[in-house]
Amino acid sequence: MAISDDMLHRTSALPTATLHEAFGKRGNLPSAIKPVSPDFKVCGRAVTVHGPGGDNVWLHRAIYEARPGDVLVVSTNSTFEHGYWGEIMSTAALARGLAGVVIDGGARDGKLLAEFGFPVFSRGLCIKGTGKDLEAVAWINQPVMIGEVVVAAGDLIVGDGDGVVAIPAARVADVLAAAERREADEAAIIERLRGGETTLAVYGWE
Repeated sequence: MAISDDMLHRTSALPTATLHEAFGKRGNLPSAIKPVSPDFKVCGRAVTVHGPGGDNVWLHRAIYEARPGDVLVVSTNSTFEHGYWGEIMSTAALARGLAGVVIDGGARDGKLLAEFGFPVFSRGLCIKGTGKDLEAVAWINQPVMIGEVVVAAGDLIVGDGDGVVAIPAARVADVLAAAERREADEAAIIERLRGGETTLAVYGWE
């Protein structure tokens, strides 16, 4: 089932933690992957990329395979200590109208990336350069594993200051409905707490 634009709009208003909980405490990418700038948020359909460690030429290729609003989700073959993404690639991705990038590895040009405003989520900043092997074995839009989560092309990717969650496209409608219910329930609980009730009473733990 494809993710509709309405689903994306509704999901973009929800925290990643709520979506993770609504998905049965699943879908969370490694906690080391965080926004390069704390205000970055991303929500879109995944374009998956698996490249050889220490090489980013397939990320360049993926920018031009993706459609406006897509999010690149990049596996680096567990080779984290490289700056796979920087100023030039953010410029290209902005020109293509992409929604963001999630890299299981490093980025660089951190100050510039924050100023650009293009959402970059990575394991941190790393100045170590990358290679450009045009003949390397790699792929785009095939499933990739990020931590313990398998991400397929077209899956929902949502990122905020807490981290990144991935939800299979076929489950988005159910998870979205559950997440919206959870947000409404939590809003009601907060009002009860503000009214003087205790968390022990609210949750029945007394």
